[in-house]
Amino acid sequence: MPVKRKSRGRSKGGKGKSGFVQCNKCGQLVPRDKAKKVSRRVSLVDSRLFKELRKAGTYVASQTATKYYCVSCAVHSGVVKVRSRDERRKPFKKRRFKP
Repeated sequence: MPVKRKSRGRSKGGKGKSGFVQCNKCGQLVPRDKAKKVSRRVSLVDSRLFKELRKAGTYVASQTATKYYCVSCAVHSGVVKVRSRDERRKPFKKRRFKP
């Protein structure tokens, strides 16, 4: 039977069963290795106050907010893009930002 993706949509390799996480958008239970993980840094301070503090030279702490999405919600909200048949078999390249 033909497969759509080389990894069959999972990143577990040969390690057996993985745990479940809940989608942040629809609440569906999704295997942890299949869910799309999005991490963003969230500032604890208002943006105007943040700029003033940075000018003064202070260190402003921030938290990392991690969200998990099921595949359908990730596509619908634009977290991942729909790829063509040839590109599906290739591993997804993440964009890297230079600091």
